[in-house]
Amino acid sequence: MNYIPITTDEREEMLARIGVATIEDLFCDVPAEARLNGGLDIEAGLEEMQVAARLDALARANRSAADLVCFAGGGSYDHYQPAFIDNILQRPEFFTAYTPYQPEVSQGTLQAIYEFQTGICELSGLGVANASMYDGASALAEAALMACRIKRGRSRVLVAGSIGPEKIETLRTYAQAGAFTAEVISEDAYTCNSDLVRDALRDDVAALCLPYPNYYGIVEDIAPLIAAAQEAGALVILDCNPLLLSVLKSPGDLDADIATGEAQCLGNALSFGGPGLGFFACTEALMRQIPGRLVGKTVDISGHDAYVLTLATREQHIRREKATSNICSNHALNALAAGAYLAAAGPEGLAQIALAACAKARRLHDALIATGRFRDPCPGAVFGYEFVLEWCGPGPLEQAYDALIKAGILPGIRTGVAGLLIAVTEKRSDQEIDAFVREVSSYV
Repeated sequence: MNYIPITTDEREEMLARIGVATIEDLFCDVPAEARLNGGLDIEAGLEEMQVAARLDALARANRSAADLVCFAGGGSYDHYQPAFIDNILQRPEFFTAYTPYQPEVSQGTLQAIYEFQTGICELSGLGVANASMYDGASALAEAALMACRIKRGRSRVLVAGSIGPEKIETLRTYAQAGAFTAEVISEDAYTCNSDLVRDALRDDVAALCLPYPNYYGIVEDIAPLIAAAQEAGALVILDCNPLLLSVLKSPGDLDADIATGEAQCLGNALSFGGPGLGFFACTEALMRQIPGRLVGKTVDISGHDAYVLTLATREQHIRREKATSNICSNHALNALAAGAYLAAAGPEGLAQIALAACAKARRLHDALIATGRFRDPCPGAVFGYEFVLEWCGPGPLEQAYDALIKAGILPGIRTGVAGLLIAVTEKRSDQEIDAFVREVSSYV
């Protein structure tokens, strides 16, 4: 984007208005020893045309994602994004909108967010969903904080290690503030050790965080762990893939208290790995502690449907340590994309997309095993459209991975020494799957 500075006259007018003569006067309170003297030791600036050419040259040094067939996942997936979604997102009433504090001029934005919340409630089977979070990892961390607010006197949060490295790292970052401790069980394992979880569930545990499915695509048997957590008086937080919730038993049906997750898979582009779209749902009994914003539906004085931000004032989010949450914004455009995607697909369409991806994943899984170059570290495990295999072919996985990249295939995410996390969305054709298998088979 071009930078359009203010004029000299405008600058002088602003300085005069605040009672200073120069820009330097604005920094008079900064000690001299802390200020940079003599300027920066960098080369002179370039003209705009030269900058554009330089950036273009740098961009061309990268391999275009369009040149690679993507089998990577781990939270961000190469699902198909229908063309109508961009058309909706680029409408000026949406992409220029600020947070809808004034409902009388924000009914469209508020209704769109409300529809997103409704879709998340239907998928999760829980009574209340908020207006979206930053991403799945921060949504999970906010759920841990919420559990500790509800379970006063309890500060331990148990986390299944199979929930994924990014989310574990985020939980640990939040935990540094001291509101809770994050205890990871079976970290770096493909599944969580149920016995270790049960042993750790004591009366000081605020919440148990479980993946559904886990980072490696496996749908673990979590029902016994949910029951054990409830017996210990802890809340249950499920980290979910919302697309797979269209074919799996819902968190509500599993008797979970809170469901979070990354909703990029619902109509949002990969976009170099961000921005994400965290979703957050809980039972109605817990809604007073829900973080972020919540849109409610009511009627106006004429009896027509109307939408408003509800349950929390704007000022609630800027009360620092006294606030329910310091998240005071949301990813409304991303939520709009997800809401439009859910509305267009409908329950049956969403399930068809999920099942198509799962069927293709099973086909690729079995074909790669048949090459003799991979082994399944979790034989018999139930997985969705993502799975983990371990390389047992010639040479290290790193070399085979690079060879696949050169062949135009992004084969997945490397994990551990020889593990490869592979995702197969509905976009992957039979020809692309066959090409992946063929390249693996011919690798020497």
